Amino acid sequence: MKRREFLLGSGAAAGALGLGGFALASGPQELAIQPASFSLREQVTEGMVSLSPDAPPPVLYGKQGEVMRLPVRNTLPDYTAMHWHGLRIANQMDGVPYLTQIPMGEGETFHYEFTPPDAGTYWYHPHCMTMEQMAHGLTGVMVITEAEDPGFNSEQVINLRDFRLDDAGAFLPAYTPRGAARAGTFGNVHTANWMQAPAYDHAAGSLVRLRVVNTDTTRIYKLHLDGAGARIIAWDGHPVEIDVPMPSANDPLLVGPGQRVDFAVRMPESESQTINLMAKLPGQPMRAMARLRALGASVARDLRELSPLVANPVAKPNLDNAQLHEFVFGWTPEGGEPNNGFCGSLGYNFWSINRTPWPGDAAQDVGPLATLEMDKSYVLRLRNESPNLHPIHLHGLAFIPIKSNLRTLPPLMTDTMLLLKDEVVEIALVADNPGDWAFHCHVIEHQKTGLTGFIRVV
Repeated sequence: MKRREFLLGSGAAAGALGLGGFALASGPQELAIQPASFSLREQVTEGMVSLSPDAPPPVLYGKQGEVMRLPVRNTLPDYTAMHWHGLRIANQMDGVPYLTQIPMGEGETFHYEFTPPDAGTYWYHPHCMTMEQMAHGLTGVMVITEAEDPGFNSEQVINLRDFRLDDAGAFLPAYTPRGAARAGTFGNVHTANWMQAPAYDHAAGSLVRLRVVNTDTTRIYKLHLDGAGARIIAWDGHPVEIDVPMPSANDPLLVGPGQRVDFAVRMPESESQTINLMAKLPGQPMRAMARLRALGASVARDLRELSPLVANPVAKPNLDNAQLHEFVFGWTPEGGEPNNGFCGSLGYNFWSINRTPWPGDAAQDVGPLATLEMDKSYVLRLRNESPNLHPIHLHGLAFIPIKSNLRTLPPLMTDTMLLLKDEVVEIALVADNPGDWAFHCHVIEHQKTGLTGFIRVV
């Protein structure tokens, strides 16, 4: 694909709110998966330019407890399906090909309809032809607003991701065998909302909700805020109910692919002062990924004015009677080309769960990694037997980390657990959403080369 053929887009362009996204009406609002025109390399080298409405993909807004209707139309010759990452919705709406739906061919529409039970920051991406479509831009943010306004003056969404481009701005191969067998194939152009260090204006002295989402296929970010009075208020969509230390340059926050963090930020008092979202990338100096710039006279807000976020209605596990299941993540002891049907294959296996690689999206007679009974509590022991980090994502359910052999983990509700090298983590959950739920690494090359499976709740 050439540089102007990013897979972005929405048929709802009339509702555009710039980088703020699309405010969805109560009725259906079609999303079209289509080529989009956006010259990333020119923009990065020449500075910010106006974005077309379909680059980057729109921020989708819904409201907790209210129905969302999202017909997705595929205009591409490749098959696709859309997954709503982190949402605890009905299994048939989860967007995983062959597991929850048949993938969409060219010209077909799938009518997604669900009622988000949880407020917070989420995102969406394809779960078919995953590597290619995500690498070419099809990763968008979804915001589910609370029933009660917590009191911010404004908010800012930051979508972090890399692209792999050559010197002429054309796409390089999205993946390599060497990358897939290691930490993944990294991009060489680092962006926030498809731009290099963009600056966004917010009223001086105001309170801003900063929603940071890592939609990369590979990159694990080490993040902190520079020049901010701020606190962490949500992690992976769910309100933080304990004090979590703010990250610093010496102790940054690890945010893996699929993970999200929400900050409550007080803007500086004086016009043109900035708060910087900083990232440390391997072998490179610290860089500002995005900036919040104070504008106008101070409105003199205070972080203490904000109402605490109301906890989402997630059942808390009972550890006294929780059953244990163990999962080992590591290299595969066997090769063979996976059978991925219409949803693409990298052509090889490197990874496995419980020493068995995923045989492919369209493989027949594949059973669950574990079967859980409805409304019972479980502890899942996740063992990383590799030197690489793995962000392990569980669809349809939320869980709490309770123990690690390497670090102290705050008990923050989540859907994606970043496993460090040689780490063993125990997570706890209530199996309260029936269906077959994908369970995989969110380094997409790892997912597509064996490190995936599913958990069944009955």
